[in-house]
Amino acid sequence: MDEVLKMLKDLTDANGIPGNEREPREVMKSYIAPYADEMETDNLGSLIAKKVGDENGPKIMVAGHLDEIGFMVTHVDEKGFVKFQPVGGWWEQVMLAQRVTIMTRNGNIPGVIGSKPPHILPPEARKKPVDKKDMFIDIGASSREEAEEFGVRPGDSIVPVCEFTVMKNEKMLMAKAWDNRIGCAIAIEVLRQLKDEKHPNIVYGVGTVQEEVGLRGARTSAHHIQPDIGFGVDVGIAGDTPGVTPKDALAKMGDGPQILVYDASMVSHKGLRDFVTDTADEKGIPYQFDSVAAGGTDSGAIHLTANGVPALSITIATRYIHTHAAILHRDDFENAVKLIVEVIKKLDKNTVNTITFQ
Repeated sequence: MDEVLKMLKDLTDANGIPGNEREPREVMKSYIAPYADEMETDNLGSLIAKKVGDENGPKIMVAGHLDEIGFMVTHVDEKGFVKFQPVGGWWEQVMLAQRVTIMTRNGNIPGVIGSKPPHILPPEARKKPVDKKDMFIDIGASSREEAEEFGVRPGDSIVPVCEFTVMKNEKMLMAKAWDNRIGCAIAIEVLRQLKDEKHPNIVYGVGTVQEEVGLRGARTSAHHIQPDIGFGVDVGIAGDTPGVTPKDALAKMGDGPQILVYDASMVSHKGLRDFVTDTADEKGIPYQFDSVAAGGTDSGAIHLTANGVPALSITIATRYIHTHAAILHRDDFENAVKLIVEVIKKLDKNTVNTITFQ
């Protein structure tokens, strides 16, 4: 396994739902620290790595979020079954019979999401998704007291189980938490590739917290940085699986990073969007346009900072996001890094001023 794959494995195998991002933050910190001049964490827990090219140049923020969707323990019933609250967006049909890990102060506890078996359900009930409130997690405890002895208590984080896997086609990578450890990986690689490069600005590689519950860490970290340009790097929707039409999603895995023109949190900044795509055309870097009617990325919070920040979301087409196991294409990751690096090398003060007022 090469160094990039090892980084991707370490990032995605780490466990961290919104509000408990310590594990992925420590992994990201270990990988990005060699390329940063300064490191700090804001009061919500977002990691901020600063690399100075020109100390008088504009501030460029490249943000991926550390958190993944998961669940939280709400209570344990008298028989030892765990009830839970989703943290982030889940669809019931992808949840049942899936393995999870409960993160307790005594260590990790394995479990599986259960419900009534179909054999005892009436015919009409079998045709309907099971409501989240009727699900539970079986950890093998025989009573509430035994579950408490295991260390399970309300507020504990619950994360999906899916080990990082290089598929038979080695360009295809499967893991939990691509949403959005791939954005964190892009921020790391951007700083790494700029290590010995001159750039006329200050670059901030940021791992934000609590994106899945309202872009919260992006808001606090952007307030701290006060960037002149912002990039939210995240996953996007892959439209290349059976049943998905171009009306639903346009992008195909392997065809380059997605340039989002619109999502529910932001209309992308036209001047920045044109500058990025012109740079991609000049350097022969593939990309795809896309728009998302629902949902958003950290750019949605970044662009509203102070008196406004020109911002753009650059995303990686990913299959099966917001499930236990997602798949993306390594080429898209590498081309996103290449594109952002080439853009940053051109973002001097005059260029940023020109972009801002286009």
